[in-house]
Amino acid sequence: MIKEVDILLVGAGAMSATLGSMLKQLDPDLSVVIVERLDKPLQESSDGWNNAGTGHAAYCELNYTPQQPDGSVNVERAYGINARYEVSLQYWSYLVKLGALPEPTKFINPVPHVSFVWGEDNVEFLRKRHAALIGHPMFAAMEFSEDPEEIKEWMPLVMEGRDPSQKVAATRVPYGTDVNFAAVSLGMIEHMKTQDHFDLLLNTSVKDLKQDADKRWTVSLKDEVTAENYDIKAGFVFIGAGGASLPLLQKSGIPEGNGYGGFPVSGQFLVCKNPEIVKRHMAKVYGKASVGAPPMSVPHLDARIIGDEKALLFGPFAGSTTKFLKKGSVLDLFKSIRLNNIWPMMRVGMKSFDLIKYLIKETFQSSGARMKALREYYPEAKEEDWTLLTAGQRVQIIKKCEEDGGKIEFGTEVVHSSDGTLAALLGASPGASLLVPIILETIEECFADRLATEEWQTRVKEIIPSYGISIVSHENLFMSIREDTLSTLKLDVVK
Repeated sequence: MIKEVDILLVGAGAMSATLGSMLKQLDPDLSVVIVERLDKPLQESSDGWNNAGTGHAAYCELNYTPQQPDGSVNVERAYGINARYEVSLQYWSYLVKLGALPEPTKFINPVPHVSFVWGEDNVEFLRKRHAALIGHPMFAAMEFSEDPEEIKEWMPLVMEGRDPSQKVAATRVPYGTDVNFAAVSLGMIEHMKTQDHFDLLLNTSVKDLKQDADKRWTVSLKDEVTAENYDIKAGFVFIGAGGASLPLLQKSGIPEGNGYGGFPVSGQFLVCKNPEIVKRHMAKVYGKASVGAPPMSVPHLDARIIGDEKALLFGPFAGSTTKFLKKGSVLDLFKSIRLNNIWPMMRVGMKSFDLIKYLIKETFQSSGARMKALREYYPEAKEEDWTLLTAGQRVQIIKKCEEDGGKIEFGTEVVHSSDGTLAALLGASPGASLLVPIILETIEECFADRLATEEWQTRVKEIIPSYGISIVSHENLFMSIREDTLSTLKLDVVK
């Protein structure tokens, strides 16, 4: 007997957890199953130690505010990123009030977001960026300083031992966030376990998926413990399996997936858990990426809070790999090559010499070179206090491009079937920070008929008060929402 469900979510990560949670909030009678090939959920990209845990709100990420040829700073993307992150905060606040998430400090904590630069040109850029941003309430709390003593108060490790003649500047937003995406996602899964019509299948791999004549999907599964093979029939399938999403999208056979390829990149961080050092740095300090380096390489020195453990992370350091998952196979990249994506992948390979050169350089970087990079942000860092951590795998999107034949994307993209019965999440950063708006957009695409009903419209606006309204242009609404999220999530007090 084939089991039938309304919703099948592949991969027990942050995206699947959020989509399942939100659909159950919109309609508790929906039957939802999450399948995960590992023995625990949230072990790949969503794991607390597999990412930097930054709640990306454009406070400190300088790549979201590019400088224009005339010297001005474009802040439109920063406004958009901030507004989208606020949607995630609204949903988490809603679940906290509902009792569907644990006490906020278990998954989110206020950690000031700081941008730090040195050199006359960079200082001038940061000054212009600050002036361009603070006119909107989103960024009104952002402080700017060129005073080394004030900057030292914000982040003593960064300033101690620094050349006093070096011209520096920094901006600071006190209620930036450090997020344990595994903890918030696990909270959603645990709450779904208390509801009817939900199941979590661990140690379960998806071997194939095919659409039937009735537009439902037959998904072939394997229990990795018993070696039993069986099928589940689902009305809607979401593939949120991190690096494994591309191969599963290809198995689905939907034409919308044609032409997509993947470019895997491994990630590493230097980690310090020395309590005497860790307690002296409570900030996420972002700088400028090196000339020619990809956006994912922006260096940052991060305070992390994972459970009861506090640490500092510095990186990221990238490396070349052929694996699509941290616990994947070295054959993953080669197995993903198809006739419909080989040309875009070849074109990207031919055009991406700088990226390939960067990855080769990173792959063979010595521990001394990594420490040299760290000392630009922490001059007195000692090698014995830091260890190298291998973080999650990231599979960047390669897709067709009419102009050049193919291009590489460093963001996140959801591919939908035309009939709305299947969606697959591809790509990487900023990913988890914007998971709620990404999931809402998936619901809009794949559940448009139900979302158009009065019942779902009422529910979604209860869950996300700003739904359907631009909080960039409606400043009073933004202020009321921000006051609520800061209070509910206990982000209004800097530790």
